Amino acid sequence: MTTAARVPALDHTPATARTRAVAVFAHGGTVASVEPPRERALSLIRMRAIQEAVSRAASGRGVDTYLVRYRVAGWNGDAADAHADVRWALDRVRERHGDVPVVLVGHSMGGRAVLRAGDDPSVVAVCGLAPWTPPGEPVGHLRGRTVVLAHGRGDRWVPARLSEDFAVRAHRAGVRVARFTLPGGHGMVRAVGRWHALVRDVVLAGAGLAPERPDVRAALDAPPPDGLAVTL
Repeated sequence: MTTAARVPALDHTPATARTRAVAVFAHGGTVASVEPPRERALSLIRMRAIQEAVSRAASGRGVDTYLVRYRVAGWNGDAADAHADVRWALDRVRERHGDVPVVLVGHSMGGRAVLRAGDDPSVVAVCGLAPWTPPGEPVGHLRGRTVVLAHGRGDRWVPARLSEDFAVRAHRAGVRVARFTLPGGHGMVRAVGRWHALVRDVVLAGAGLAPERPDVRAALDAPPPDGLAVTL
């Protein structure tokens, strides 16, 4: 099957109460590949664990969660395949749930994809985890959204300076953005409880189902550089 003929998929965990919001999760990948993602890829396993943690905490409050299953494992230059797949997912969510608030969560390449897709009219907040944000990645389209970034200080795959540069440029463009740093590397396996709790709280607050966590609110309201390199 050609790349153009493939269709993304969504792994859905429904809310246990009336759906009031949706969280869409996008896992990591690679720079260039037209092969389908491996079922046991660590990036997929890790994001599924985050999705499950959020679902356990939020499904009873009416949050459906979806994990995007990409057509191909790579970003692939101008094709930006992961970004296209997240856009596809947002259209499917709108078809199923109508006009409900959506929070996007992405790791690594998935972080780049959800940040790119943050201007979708359903999106209220974006959470980028160790996001791959090369120099020049667009930022202005995120005005009007809440953007929370987190990055491991020891990340050797996607250097933390990339998300720092993105956050600085986003703030200058008028985006409400905060950025946290954590111990450990790209896999988010150290301080795992802190990663999960941050995503959970960003999803609930973005969906309007809980107040913003005090440290997140303080970082979002702080002038740079104070709110763009907060130790979590």
